[in-house]
Amino acid sequence: MSDEPVRRAGRGGRERVLAAASSLFAKQGITATTMEDVAAEAPVSKRTLYAHFPTKEDLVLAHLDYLLRSGYTLLETLTRTDLAPRERLLAMFAVRPWPDGIVHGCPFIHAAVEHPDPAGRVHAFAREQKLVMLALVTELVDEMDIDEPELLAEQLVTLADGAVSRAMVLNDPDYGRHARAAAETLLDHAPRRPRR
Repeated sequence: MSDEPVRRAGRGGRERVLAAASSLFAKQGITATTMEDVAAEAPVSKRTLYAHFPTKEDLVLAHLDYLLRSGYTLLETLTRTDLAPRERLLAMFAVRPWPDGIVHGCPFIHAAVEHPDPAGRVHAFAREQKLVMLALVTELVDEMDIDEPELLAEQLVTLADGAVSRAMVLNDPDYGRHARAAAETLLDHAPRRPRR
């Protein structure tokens, strides 16, 4: 994500910091990005940065929430009301590069990898978003009258996470087509509940 629209809009320091952090975390990773890097990119003083985000962990959590609110995550796709359940499920496999043209992968997976302590706040937030994703997928599969929706939902989210990870490693935004084909097969052959 570029922070240019935020700067042009004349937004406050907090928004500029979040836009800068999102851009830097995507380009160079959370661990490699220092608070000084974020302050310079925003641009804001370190005093302003720390007034909004006392610790880097606070900034990372705000960044992840910022991505959720921006509509850039799969959760946005899964909650669309203009698509039928099957279309929403298959839309999970459309990998979107960021505005810089690079496939950066799932920000929640990245955050969990860079904050590996399961008891830590960042890891817990990432895990929660993955559980929300699973719940949404389970609901969509259930709407399709598929027997054992929980099982198929686990398979689909595993495919989606794998697809976005491979797309990032290969920098191939079209890579999701392989997982989509597998998902279509799973959906087509999943046992349905008997009609009553």
